[in-house]
Amino acid sequence: MAPLPLELTLLGWSVVLLLAHLALQGQTMTRERGFAWGAGARDGNAEPLGRMAGRAERALRNFGETYPAFIALALALAASDRTGGLGALGAAVWFAARICYIPLYLFGVPYLRSLCWLVSILGLLLMLVKLL
Repeated sequence: MAPLPLELTLLGWSVVLLLAHLALQGQTMTRERGFAWGAGARDGNAEPLGRMAGRAERALRNFGETYPAFIALALALAASDRTGGLGALGAAVWFAARICYIPLYLFGVPYLRSLCWLVSILGLLLMLVKLL
C-alpha cells in the first residue's frame, strides 16, 4: 500500500483537530452551564458564556471559517495529482498554525494569535498556488 500524500494525511488529522475543538468547546460550556443544560433541549435564551467557554466557542467558529477551504484544497490537490512541494508545505503550515491557534485564543494572547491565523491563511494560499 502506497503512503498517502501529506495533504491527505493532514486532512485525516484535521478531523482529529476538529474533534478536539468540539470537545474543548463542549467541555468548557458544560462546566459553565452544567450537565443538565447541555443534555437539555436548550430552549429559551441562554446566559452569555464566560471567558473560557466563549473563547473556545469563538476558536471553533474561527476554525470553521478556514476548514472548508483546507478540505477542498487538500482533496483537489490529491484528485489532480498535484500533491507535494508547495501544496504539502501549505497543508503543514495550515495544520501547525491551527494547532497553535487554540491555546493562544484560549489564553487570550493578542497579536500572536492574529499572526497565527494569518500564517494559516498563508498555508492555504500556498496550497492554492500549487493547485493553480
